Amino acid sequence: MFEDKTLVCKDCGEEFVFSAREQEFYESKGFVNEPLRCKPCRDKRKNAGKAPREMHEATCDACGGVARVPFIPRDDRPVYCSECFAKMKEAEAAEAPAAEEEAAE
Repeated sequence: MFEDKTLVCKDCGEEFVFSAREQEFYESKGFVNEPLRCKPCRDKRKNAGKAPREMHEATCDACGGVARVPFIPRDDRPVYCSECFAKMKEAEAAEAPAAEEEAAE
């Protein structure tokens, strides 16, 4: 029904793809106009009025490296750097299907 369209960003002048999937989403929400800006320009415009996040440094509980986090670290909760946090999430995601299979048996 829908086909990918190449549009030109109103702000930066770069071409971007308005995918068939995005078009379906726009239709489901009742939007009648195509996007005028590419994703990076939409994000930049959306975040223009927001104050930058205040980051805090802490020591990663997994590797001992520096972790920059958007919250004030507390002594009663572990803090992880981005890499260790991503590894933990990957491990959790890998374990979840195995746990579901065991529960189904």
